[in-house]
Amino acid sequence: MSDIRGFVAPGFEPVRDVFEATFEAGEELGAGFSAILDGEVIVDLQGGFADRGKETAWDERTLVPIYSTTKGIAALVIARIIDTLDEGYETKVSAVWPEFASAGKADVTIGEMLSHQAGLVGFAEPIDPALWLDPPALSAALADLEPLWEPGTAHGYHPLTWGYLAGELVQRIAGRSLGTILREDICEPLDIDFHIGLPEEEHDRVAGLMRPREMPQLGELNEFKKIAFLTKWAAPDRGGAQWREIEIPSANGHGTAQSVARLYGAYANGGRIDGKQLVPEDSFAALTRRQVIGEDLVLPFVTEFAAGVMRNNLGIYGPNEETLAHSGWGGSLALGDPARHLSAAYVMNRQSSFLQGDPRARRLVDALYGCL
Repeated sequence: MSDIRGFVAPGFEPVRDVFEATFEAGEELGAGFSAILDGEVIVDLQGGFADRGKETAWDERTLVPIYSTTKGIAALVIARIIDTLDEGYETKVSAVWPEFASAGKADVTIGEMLSHQAGLVGFAEPIDPALWLDPPALSAALADLEPLWEPGTAHGYHPLTWGYLAGELVQRIAGRSLGTILREDICEPLDIDFHIGLPEEEHDRVAGLMRPREMPQLGELNEFKKIAFLTKWAAPDRGGAQWREIEIPSANGHGTAQSVARLYGAYANGGRIDGKQLVPEDSFAALTRRQVIGEDLVLPFVTEFAAGVMRNNLGIYGPNEETLAHSGWGGSLALGDPARHLSAAYVMNRQSSFLQGDPRARRLVDALYGCL
């Protein structure tokens, strides 16, 4: 039997059974799954190992990068400060970041940029991959970049660049970094163990990753997918100390399953966590409203985006179409269901090639809803 640790509330034992079965099938190295209903933790499970040598057990303090699941958390930070702008998400990016106006981007709104409509999925021409480890420099390069399509006419997922755009935007609006606002205004006051920009003293808690053996499941390749994912300069060297410590709000959030579920609880509860209104009500409504839906130029799906978080048009985050959610490279997932006041998160260190809809996560979500 697998060594599964943690807690399930009475009536949610089938979730533990599914979690354990995934380990017994050899699909995991280490993982966590947590769910919160009406403010109460109903599931908080850990299993397996935090290291590839299988010497360190995965426990409630194990941190792991959640890759693009970070985006939904970063979007909450932006929503927290967006009301300082008279036009909110309709504000032109160039109004707060003048350099962004170059190369035909003067009219791109914040809402369009955050919903992957800006045409800046990556760099068609070679860059030094080390530039990704210098967020201000990378953001400046994006400000100079010509869009790959006319902004606002289509959308294509920005896997990494989204975070640099979002991070620079927050710095320009608030004078503090996105990770600093998250830490000082949300995570520290609420005792949430999640970090965008991980302090060096926490690195020994980070799980080691098993990379996927296959390429990301991108469907039929096109120019945009190749630029976003497949060039030699499409991403930094991920996993080192510098990568953990800098802020990449699209990709390098580190947390536990419970911390991620607590943060996505804001989507389940009108912008509130533990009863505290973290996002003003009007801003929350604007954050979660559909910005765009349709065929994605980068992901092989029809995607629906609000202002930085995904809406559940594909039904892979439970049965409620109004659920707000996101997935991350390798299989992580988090959701907030406002109808059920339910949030949940799955994190792991044995990565798959799924960009959305990892079967391990979907089975857990299906089991969770089956218990309600």
